[in-house]
Amino acid sequence: QVLLVESGGGLVQAGGSLRLSCAASRRTFSTYAMGWFRQAPGKEREFVAAISGSGGSTYYADSVKGRFTISRDNAKNTVFLQMNSLNPEDTALYYCAASSYIGDHYYLSRDEYDYWGQGTQVTVSS
Repeated sequence: QVLLVESGGGLVQAGGSLRLSCAASRRTFSTYAMGWFRQAPGKEREFVAAISGSGGSTYYADSVKGRFTISRDNAKNTVFLQMNSLNPEDTALYYCAASSYIGDHYYLSRDEYDYWGQGTQVTVSS
C-alpha cells in the first residue's frame, strides 16, 4: 500500500507559476513510476506528466510540454510538478499517482497506476 499526499495547489493569475508536491509513504519509492493527472469540472481525468522510478525518463502531455516539469527526489519519497506560464485552461484538480509495474519506465494510462492521492486544486484566473 502506498499513501500519496499532494500539496502546493492554489489560486494564481495567468502567467504565474506553482509547484506541486506529492509525498509518498513507501520506503521503496524509487521502484514506483509516478505520474500527474488532472481533472477539470465536467471533464475526464487526463494525463499530464510521468516519470520513471529512477527519474531518468519523463513524458509530458502536449498541452503542458515546455511549461511543466516533473521531477522526483527518491531520498525524500517525493515527486514534484513545476508549473510555469499557467493559463485558465490549466485549472483542475491535480492528482499524483504511483505505478508498481516492474521496470524503470513511465506510464501514460490511468489504468497503469495503482495508487492515487486525494488531489490538490489549481485555479488560474485570467
